[in-house]
Amino acid sequence: MTSAARTVRSSSRKNPRSHGGGGGASGGGASGGGAGGGEQLLKIGEAAKLLGVEAYVLRFWETQFPFLRPRHAHSKHRFYAAQDLQTLRLIKRLLHEERFTIAGAKKYIREVGLERALGAKPGAAATHLEAHGAAPAASTAGAASASGAGGDSARRALAEVRRELESLHKLLEN
Repeated sequence: MTSAARTVRSSSRKNPRSHGGGGGASGGGASGGGAGGGEQLLKIGEAAKLLGVEAYVLRFWETQFPFLRPRHAHSKHRFYAAQDLQTLRLIKRLLHEERFTIAGAKKYIREVGLERALGAKPGAAATHLEAHGAAPAASTAGAASASGAGGDSARRALAEVRRELESLHKLLEN
């Protein structure tokens, strides 16, 4: 079966990859190209390599972040569009660079909104935490009340979050 014959469940397009020439992703990024505005889609391995993570990490993130839903061909292969890659970069930044727990990252995105979180500069999540009394981390650890956390309880909550992240990091390394 040629790539032109495959269909994507969430779309009426006939070709889940780029509409252009050979259909490979070796031509560069995830942006659309060529005449007609077709959108280039990357397979899970290609997206994982671009992001610097393993494919199983992307599959796991799909289970944890309900808004992350790549397109699937009838063959069940995942195809990631440019918007999916932006969302994956956000998740990776929150988890790996800003050291959020998965629960904390989900809460941050829920509070701020996916579109605003995608547009936020790196480090903005930490600023959001400080402005809201470390609410995402504190609620994850269950250490703060709704009326606001004191300095000691916020530190305890952040220490708990750090321990959780370190354990997740160890799991991902293995």
